Amino acid sequence: MRNNLFATLILAVGPAASYTIPRHTKNTGVIKRAEPTDGCLNDESRLCWDGTYNINTNYYSDGPRTGNVVEYNLSIQNITLAPDGRERQVLAINGQIPGPTIVANWGDTVRVTFTNEMQDNGTSIHWHGIRQLNNFINDGVNGVTECALAPQDSKTYEWVAEQYGTSWYHSHYSAQYGDGVLGAIVINGPATEEYDIDLGPITISDWFATQTAFQKAYASERSGPPVPDNFLVNGTNVNPSDTTQGERFKLSFTAGKKHRLRIINTSVDTFFRFSVDSHTMTVIQTDFNPIASYTTDVLGIAIGQRYDVIIEADQDSSANYWLRTWAQSTCGRNTNDGTGTANAFVTYGSSDDIPSTTPHEFTDSCDDEAASSLVPWVPITVDSSGFSANETELDVSAPFFVDEGAGNVFRWTIGGATPMSVDFGNPSILQLSNSETFSAELNSFTIESAAETAYWVIVNESPIAHPIHLHLHDFNIIAQGTGTFDASTTALNFDTPPRRDVAMLPASGYLFIAFKADNPGIGIMHCHIAWHASEGLSLQLVERASEIDFTVIDSTWQETCTNWNNWYDSSDNFYGEKTDSGLRRRHNARRI
Repeated sequence: MRNNLFATLILAVGPAASYTIPRHTKNTGVIKRAEPTDGCLNDESRLCWDGTYNINTNYYSDGPRTGNVVEYNLSIQNITLAPDGRERQVLAINGQIPGPTIVANWGDTVRVTFTNEMQDNGTSIHWHGIRQLNNFINDGVNGVTECALAPQDSKTYEWVAEQYGTSWYHSHYSAQYGDGVLGAIVINGPATEEYDIDLGPITISDWFATQTAFQKAYASERSGPPVPDNFLVNGTNVNPSDTTQGERFKLSFTAGKKHRLRIINTSVDTFFRFSVDSHTMTVIQTDFNPIASYTTDVLGIAIGQRYDVIIEADQDSSANYWLRTWAQSTCGRNTNDGTGTANAFVTYGSSDDIPSTTPHEFTDSCDDEAASSLVPWVPITVDSSGFSANETELDVSAPFFVDEGAGNVFRWTIGGATPMSVDFGNPSILQLSNSETFSAELNSFTIESAAETAYWVIVNESPIAHPIHLHLHDFNIIAQGTGTFDASTTALNFDTPPRRDVAMLPASGYLFIAFKADNPGIGIMHCHIAWHASEGLSLQLVERASEIDFTVIDSTWQETCTNWNNWYDSSDNFYGEKTDSGLRRRHNARRI
């Protein structure tokens, strides 16, 4: 294992970040900031919560613990569905795509039991963006924190809802979530603006209508990224080639009311822009971080990112309006370009009439929302004293071909010469507990000291943008841009920078992030384009190994490994070497 972190980045370590809560009055001059009244409740003001905690609470160091346990029992099955009117075999959770929404309140304990009822696939379930403080073993990454879950086996995950807002859960096994193994997470809590109606999550997914995501991942390794046939909004759309097939997602507004929408990009390979014709959005949260609100007509959303917005129903209530999702051609393609009638729509009643509204203007790009707009409500000043401009850069490679015995396949590296590859039957945490020496394929980095601040400057050596996701942490975005990173000339923001768990690494550019090393365990950082993660664009972070509690590897945990290793037969495979969405694996994935 290498000490001090990361791929395509400058990596340094310094003192812990300091946390303060000054009182902002505005965010970029757009919307003035209100303040909660001491002791108020959420039904009095959205800025409040339970009389003790409110929107000003710094949930990294404080927050409710309700003692309430929210339980779900979910199963993954092979079934046939027609999300856009075209039938194909899918992998659904409790018979639906997306799976059931996990709903909890801030401070609740969430307990979810998953049963793998698939015929030919293992799985694991990752709780995207959940901090998992001192609970990394429930992060749900097969090959790292657990063995893959064999068919007919069950596993229970448990975690505390320390954060609030919107996220999603998904399979971390190959490109499996692209076939339907995903669902939304809603953690109720305070908000930075008032609203009347919470309309819940809106998942946006690219969709392959004629082949499975497994098949497309196999093709991607050999010929480059495939073009999706369509996109789904909350699991449904019409067929762009024949709009009599399928069903559009319809969202109902109440005239004169303010509606909260929780938008999640759950795609495998598409950066989307989102808007509702004739309406303006007030953005109140990015990933799990509430922000001082700003307004926009069109919102850019990278894979894995979430935005909570408020839309006031202040337009003609007799009309319907397109709810548009555009795949950005700057970094991807989709057969449905979002300009036609294969879209979702908004109605002020129950009308199914096709809208005739005009879209907002926007520039096609795969850029994140402007950093100046994403000002966290609870500010964090990141201590910069540990950052040095003389650190060594580690790179995210351009794609390259390698011959792994079944012909040339695309691979990527981040911070090393070897694409990341894990063993689903012998995960990293088990190897660490047995004091095994990590192989180069595990692409591991370490942080040892308690509560350090890690500084990672990720440098992109290719003209291909990447959505970078870090497990077990939020990170602060110190700098982000195209061109060459130079610490002596690049503008660095350590004073309340944007904070989230997914950010775009621009094409031929850089992403400088910082985070507190306050969560002992093993996590990963990876590109959230499923093909890229599958092809090796991942690394592991071993954090404060001396403080890891290995008693979490108990008999129940071990039984999952036993069941996996008893089930897996390396001589019976449909495809060649395949991968885990976020991790490459040595074993071959099986057909859907």
